[in-house]
Amino acid sequence: MRDMKSPIPSLSDELLSWYDSNARILPWRVSPQDHAAGVRPDPYRIWMSEVMLQQTTVAAVKDYFHRFTARWPTVGDLAAAVDADVMGEWAGLGYYARARNLLKCARVVAGDLGGVFPDSHDALLTLPGIGPYTAAAIASIAFDQPETVLDGNVERVMARLHDIHAPLPGSKSLLKSHATALTPDTRPGDYAQAVMDLGATICTPKSPACGICPWRAPCQARRNGTVAELPKKTPKKPKPTRHGIAYLARSAEGAWLLERRPDKGLLGGMLGWPGSDWSEAPEPRPPFEADWQDLGAEVRHTFTHFHLILRIQTAELPAGYNPKEGEEVQPRHGFKPGDLPTVMRKAFDLWRQASPE
Repeated sequence: MRDMKSPIPSLSDELLSWYDSNARILPWRVSPQDHAAGVRPDPYRIWMSEVMLQQTTVAAVKDYFHRFTARWPTVGDLAAAVDADVMGEWAGLGYYARARNLLKCARVVAGDLGGVFPDSHDALLTLPGIGPYTAAAIASIAFDQPETVLDGNVERVMARLHDIHAPLPGSKSLLKSHATALTPDTRPGDYAQAVMDLGATICTPKSPACGICPWRAPCQARRNGTVAELPKKTPKKPKPTRHGIAYLARSAEGAWLLERRPDKGLLGGMLGWPGSDWSEAPEPRPPFEADWQDLGAEVRHTFTHFHLILRIQTAELPAGYNPKEGEEVQPRHGFKPGDLPTVMRKAFDLWRQASPE
């Protein structure tokens, strides 16, 4: 699509000039000044950040990124990590399939590729957990390839710049064609980060700062007074509500009974409380026979596709309990609530409020 670039060759230059003075400082980013001086981004850190940022905000990711890269500073270090340690560090960040794929990808890169990430979009696509967007982002930012990076920020910028009223997700291909037309062959990595920064800091969903936007003059939505309407989205169906039961069992010595969920599916591979199915009418499934007591409190949590309401039942874990397959008993001093996924930690927090020691 190089011929699409000719009508508006200056817009990318204007944005790069803005980025040189306004780039966000991010722990995985090489500043435009350092980049110009010859410093190259670490593909491992770019890959890590992009995987973490899927479906998550920069603010939520920063602390996780610092902890992961301090504990596992290279892809080889991460590849050699214990699965449970990685899942524990990931706890609370959500979308746990990303953590499983993080390990799978690290092991492919370290074991099959000599610890070196491929530098092309197509080769990156062959790695576990890397889809078209992530491959484009890594190829562009880490390797300065002129790939089109289209996240939610860029979609919003393109919809407003060109005053596109066709709703998402149906308009993705049109928005991508406009984004491709603007992606330069020179400094494509800086440009990709610049347009994402523009959406994150200036062309925000609400109350965009149009007065200081480097693209305010050519922006068709600003000219037509439609900025607040864009981008338009096809209305989502209401999320259903599911119910479940979480069973919190603790021994007299303070040990907890936990259950590791299957690798596939929601919260896959994570430790949590034994429980029922999650449905409209869940069947009770206590891990052992006991006088289970309802805590009188409910966990409310929202996943991507549904809301969940969990009742909490408690009982004393029998002395010498023999864990079944998939279960484990964690002694009091080995139990780390922070390693639990958010919904399971919410259940623990409610128990702690009701049962202060």
